Amino acid sequence: MSAVTGAARVAPSGNPFIRSVRDSLVVAKRNLIRMSRIPEMVIFGLIQPIMFVVLFTYVFGGSMNIGGTTDPDVYTEFLMAGIFAQTVTFATAGAGAGIADDMHKGLIDRFRSLPMARGAVLTGRTLADLVQTALTLAVLAVVALLVGWRTHTNAGEVLGAFGLLLLLGYAFTWVGALIGLSVRTPEAATSGGLIWLFPVTFISNAFVDSSRMTPWLQHVADWNPFSATVQACRELFGNPGVSPSDAWPMQHPVWASLIYSVLIIVIFRTLSVRKYRSAAA
Repeated sequence: MSAVTGAARVAPSGNPFIRSVRDSLVVAKRNLIRMSRIPEMVIFGLIQPIMFVVLFTYVFGGSMNIGGTTDPDVYTEFLMAGIFAQTVTFATAGAGAGIADDMHKGLIDRFRSLPMARGAVLTGRTLADLVQTALTLAVLAVVALLVGWRTHTNAGEVLGAFGLLLLLGYAFTWVGALIGLSVRTPEAATSGGLIWLFPVTFISNAFVDSSRMTPWLQHVADWNPFSATVQACRELFGNPGVSPSDAWPMQHPVWASLIYSVLIIVIFRTLSVRKYRSAAA
């Protein structure tokens, strides 16, 4: 808290944008230090995606028809983009619970009493969650390689795919921030953060070819922002994709992923900061 207090006291001077960035980084550092002191947060965050990789690869791999084949190796390459995307989006629930916990314990009130940039508390929190998500994604990529996942493009495209994943994760973290500010307890934030994530991630092309869904459900899946990122990553990884679709996000998944993620950030950051200000009033 002393580091935050010291940084906030000098905040009134200088460029407002620089102040906002500085205050956000101070709050992000505070949250990263807190996470490092609770290693089980990181460990439990890794267990779930690893379980999904193992279960889907070895339990469902031989029964999924992708591109006219049920070869488990083909499904493994098809699957991993979906698992990566699911992992970064499920971090949303933790972000919401963390903010709700800070609100419940009165920490937000202490930050509010300091002359720091409005929105810096939320931005710092989301940045810290982004760092944790990146570490989880790196470990998960190693696990994916161990179960047979491979990329077939150059390093720049692979890094671009992971960049899109982190951007989507950061965008959805702002959804979690709004939920965390809107509920009274961390438990409610966790439940609220997961309820909407399940239909978003499963009514998509993450685990099955969306062309095999009923027409109306396929339409929903093809226009799902989550599906756009998954399809973009498959293209950038050089992995098998879904059957051709006329939906614009499936025809231009990289651009669709970027547009969706930026729109989500703009909309939900605005709503979250507004909610934070009203809660602070």
